[in-house]
Amino acid sequence: MSYCNDPLKRSRLVTEEVHIGNLKMGGTNPIRIQSMTTTDTLDTKASVDQSIRMIEAGCELVRLTAPSKKEAENLGVIRKELQAKGFDTPLVADIHFTPNAAEIAAKLVQKVRVNPGNYADKKKFEEIEYTDDSYQAELKRIEQKFTPLVNLCKENNTAMRIGTNHGSLSDRILSRYGDTPEGMVESAYEFIEICEKNNYFNLVISMKASNTLVMIHAYRLLVKRMFEKNKFYPLHLGVTEAGDGEDGRIKSAVGIGALLEDGIGDTIRVSLTEEPEAEIPVARNLLEKYNQNLPEATIDINLQTVYNPFAYTRRKAFEIQHVGGTHHPVVFADLSKKQDAIKPANFFGFGYSYSKELDKWTIHDQAADYVYIGSNTIPFELPGTLSIIVDFATFNSLMPKQSNYCPLILPEDLVTLQTLPKSKHFLQVETLEELKKCIPHINDHSVLIIHGRYANNTAFFRNIQSCLHEEKILNPVILKISSTTEQEEQFQLWTSMDLGTQLIDGFGDGIWIESNQPLRTINSTAFAILQATRTRISKTEYISCPSCGRTLFDLQETTAKIRAKTEHLKGVKIGIMGCIVNGPGEMADADYGYVGTGPGKINLYKEKVVVKRNIPEEEAVEALIDLIKEHGDWIDKK
Repeated sequence: MSYCNDPLKRSRLVTEEVHIGNLKMGGTNPIRIQSMTTTDTLDTKASVDQSIRMIEAGCELVRLTAPSKKEAENLGVIRKELQAKGFDTPLVADIHFTPNAAEIAAKLVQKVRVNPGNYADKKKFEEIEYTDDSYQAELKRIEQKFTPLVNLCKENNTAMRIGTNHGSLSDRILSRYGDTPEGMVESAYEFIEICEKNNYFNLVISMKASNTLVMIHAYRLLVKRMFEKNKFYPLHLGVTEAGDGEDGRIKSAVGIGALLEDGIGDTIRVSLTEEPEAEIPVARNLLEKYNQNLPEATIDINLQTVYNPFAYTRRKAFEIQHVGGTHHPVVFADLSKKQDAIKPANFFGFGYSYSKELDKWTIHDQAADYVYIGSNTIPFELPGTLSIIVDFATFNSLMPKQSNYCPLILPEDLVTLQTLPKSKHFLQVETLEELKKCIPHINDHSVLIIHGRYANNTAFFRNIQSCLHEEKILNPVILKISSTTEQEEQFQLWTSMDLGTQLIDGFGDGIWIESNQPLRTINSTAFAILQATRTRISKTEYISCPSCGRTLFDLQETTAKIRAKTEHLKGVKIGIMGCIVNGPGEMADADYGYVGTGPGKINLYKEKVVVKRNIPEEEAVEALIDLIKEHGDWIDKK
């Protein structure tokens, strides 16, 4: 479990302090916020203007792409222009494929980022069998190519990020480790060890992926390796190709948040398919979560953690009427605070619409499975798939004993109840002590609701999971959290951090979010969290890069066009990439890919195989739709 200081008590992992120009990172310094320009690096004015907008929004490091020697040389011009305007924020050169560009940039800017998968290494999606000798020969070749950059960075006091991307692992790494978090860590450490061999330690490390599970497991394995070596480099956190809007924010919050919850991370970048200055407030909101004035849950430090931090394993729970077992996590809606009579229109916010003329309900893909109505009543017929939860007193005295009605039982109800019903019910507890007192009463019809309302919800839920494991209780568990923030974005981010961490670690058979936000916001957030953790798929997934100077078309506009045409294709994953740096690799996890290959030209992929080349950009969206139809994944919009 040595991937953080303490999984039951959040404390910052203290790493080596690295100097990036006048900025200190790691150690006890604040977690730094950074982003990347989307301009052509050869366009000095546009790059300077955008950098200033980013800096004024709160960006502490500005990254620019340097795909060739010309762009690398212009970084020095951009730096001088920024300094002339009074800005001394460190610049980072983003390097792929071109060692000579990196060597130029190392003399001009304060930090260089290299990707081990394509810096002096090969990625052609070839299955090559390496012997131990041939593998070592490749490592020696890489060392010869990489060492000059290491020495230049050392001589010029230039920092370096060794940034592994899941989508660009080399053929050599893939041949031995596969497309795995273990391979990502090994790829980084091959380069780290070359740096250490040359007594160069001014390093920052990252393990990025568009799949949140892969990303989190890779970082945890990386820190585990650092514990073994007792050498802790600062960590740059990010979910790559997260996308835009709600999905991009929630996906980033799940991935980055799960690591921050364990005290891991020294700098963060939220990769959105939006303007880079829009990423900064999102990153700041992620960090702001830890300034909430909330109580701390009491933790039993004697309980052992039982989840697997390095691979997804769902907690075993038996099934109680479609909750638990092998069923996907369920979603709860809450109408208990309604002041007037509940009406069919109230159900629209969580996925149900009623036609009075047809006397018919329509159930949408993102329809909640349960609705809690407290002590209210519903004077009309509901869809048979929707279950109603009511307070125990109301259930006991007023409600007809219909199969789709279930009571919510609190610990204080047990004073009069003494034994729990022999039919499906929900038992809600808010502390570890309450759970322990209720354990003798729990039976095979009890679905547990664990209500976290604490600053340390992650530790609280982990404590509950450990207690259930110790007591051999296999009942399904619903994770319930309360959010009091009025800001919609904060609500989305903070709930994603709390619930996403547990779902990634295999805990939770359903989620219930209590908030004053609109019902539609609560419901869409719940389903987006499940989608981001890949525990329940309810819509199309877009793996969309945030754009940079390498991008060959307008990513925001193109993503919007593709989304408008395909957002009804539940379960289909579409990659939208500005260039080939990570495109084919990240799209190995996607069903279809749309990748810029030249000015105005697009390649289309089926998984990681190019199937159509050099399509004119104005025809490419329709060609993508035709490709989806050819492979039988298209359905018409209702």
